[in-house]
Amino acid sequence: MIEHSHLKIIQALHNNGTLTEAANALCLSQPALSHQIGYLEKKLNIPLWERDGRSLRLTQAGKLLLEVANQVLPVLSQAEKTLEAYSEGRQGILRIGVECYPCFEWLTGMIGQFMREMPEIDIDIVQKFQFTGLEGLLNHHIDVLITPDIVKKESIIYEILAEYQLVLLISADHTLAGIQYLTPEHLSKENLLTFPVPLERLDILTHFMTPAQLEPKKLKPIESLEIMLQMTALNRGVCVLPEWLADIKTQNLGLRKIRIGKQGLYQKLLLAMREPDKIIPYIRKFIAVGQKIAQNSPL
Repeated sequence: MIEHSHLKIIQALHNNGTLTEAANALCLSQPALSHQIGYLEKKLNIPLWERDGRSLRLTQAGKLLLEVANQVLPVLSQAEKTLEAYSEGRQGILRIGVECYPCFEWLTGMIGQFMREMPEIDIDIVQKFQFTGLEGLLNHHIDVLITPDIVKKESIIYEILAEYQLVLLISADHTLAGIQYLTPEHLSKENLLTFPVPLERLDILTHFMTPAQLEPKKLKPIESLEIMLQMTALNRGVCVLPEWLADIKTQNLGLRKIRIGKQGLYQKLLLAMREPDKIIPYIRKFIAVGQKIAQNSPL
């Protein structure tokens, strides 16, 4: 009953708000779009829209169909791209989900080598997800997900891409500049600048502060790494980064690195994938290239 064109219509109406703008987005005339809307409602035997002034508002049935459109259309779009790649003699498309800022920086450092070794593979990189990166993987919106976190799900497996140390960054004249390593008590007196992620995904909290039953004096989420580092340099707070990323980004800022805990705080960068996809040659190559670069770099 429901066709691809019907899903595109309901999504266009929702995204554009008016019949005229939706018709323009779909490259249809307004009468043609009105006819298709009427046909769809007659076919389903239920109203999908109601007028709200000059705009159209979805009914409960329309909202349900919109949810279906938002799930199905990205999958169909990617299937079309993959089939087009096959028809052109290319091996396929690797859709890479990126779930954190360090994940994206790591990908930036290795993707060129992967593309040189696999020139027949197209690359799509997805940083924003409708829900979460893992749901994007489960719903086939992406093929692999670069993440620092393991969330156990049936049919999802993980491969280690790299292992690295997290370090505290402070200004050169900070009061902590003379310590050999950070303790939870030290950090409990500091304003901690972080990326805007759920607290349970901050390793400095879950693996360092929480076990000591302490927390930073204040948490301040910052969207931009560059602004975070500038604020750290000006003693507006301290921040935690992978050491390899800190070495790249702080060369001209005069920041000091402090080891977290006497033994250091270490993390893994992981590649999540659907279990049946683990044998796909270009995914295996992506893992191999990433691991090789990690072995030959400061990570």
